[in-house]
Amino acid sequence: MFSVFEYVLIAFYVAVLLVVSRWIGQQAFSWMPPQATVEAQRVDDLFSFLVSIGAFIFLGLIGVIVYAIAFHRASPEDYTEGHPSRGDARLEILWTATPTLLVVWIAFQSFNIYQQLDILGLKQIVHLHTPLESAPAYAANISDVPKPASETIDVFVKQWDWSFRYPNNVTSNQLHLPIDRATRLNLQAQDVIHGFYVPEFRLKQDIIPGRKIDIVLTPIRAGKYRLKDSQFSGTYFALMETDVYVESLDRYNQWLTQTATSEQTPVNQAVAENIQPPKTLFNSGWYTVTPAQPEVANKRKLNNDT
Repeated sequence: MFSVFEYVLIAFYVAVLLVVSRWIGQQAFSWMPPQATVEAQRVDDLFSFLVSIGAFIFLGLIGVIVYAIAFHRASPEDYTEGHPSRGDARLEILWTATPTLLVVWIAFQSFNIYQQLDILGLKQIVHLHTPLESAPAYAANISDVPKPASETIDVFVKQWDWSFRYPNNVTSNQLHLPIDRATRLNLQAQDVIHGFYVPEFRLKQDIIPGRKIDIVLTPIRAGKYRLKDSQFSGTYFALMETDVYVESLDRYNQWLTQTATSEQTPVNQAVAENIQPPKTLFNSGWYTVTPAQPEVANKRKLNNDT
């Protein structure tokens, strides 16, 4: 049995662990790229909590191991076995119930955040019949409620090119988003499964051929970012990137106007690499998709005008 002093010592150690683990969890925010959307804040909050829990468990186990080595080490001549814990019902319940409740709580929080992210078009793929669908979000407030999207941008992806069609029928290979305004992206894959991933947005959404999947983003940080394809889709996979610009509404509208009145021919890096002569004498003969020349940025708009 523990003495009163040992109980106080354990309580003090647990309190120190809680403070240190909480501090480590707060540091986890700096491990990620800058938060560029409202959705990123919700994802980072959950990540910080998971880091705090992991730090508490790790440091707690290390402390117990160090304590056992320092104060309960058996002598070299002692070959007796330690006290068995197998028959202790209280201990069995503790180490079974605690992880179970923790995992259930994490799953509940993850589902609530997923519900808040406003990703549409997935019910035809996965439909969840659980009472959690109608449950209110944990610690939710007015700012957590997704705002209606101000406009919709169609996103088309194929091997090896991203293209975006804006409400005024302008087509570009760059993604421009107005800051502090919810924008709906209609994701469409034209050949194989691709993945929409901007690290600063904290969203990675698979794009499945034959399905239209909508995601709603609310950018809160102006700047230039990179859109990556999170799925490995062949030879030129590493070149499946394009620029993402988050800017003020005035600059966004100005860019739309300029792009609609000027013919732009973007450069496809996959095309540039494909036409280069081979750098080695060895030819594997593996099949690869030949990149198609990118379309003129606002070709459809110009043709309609003529």
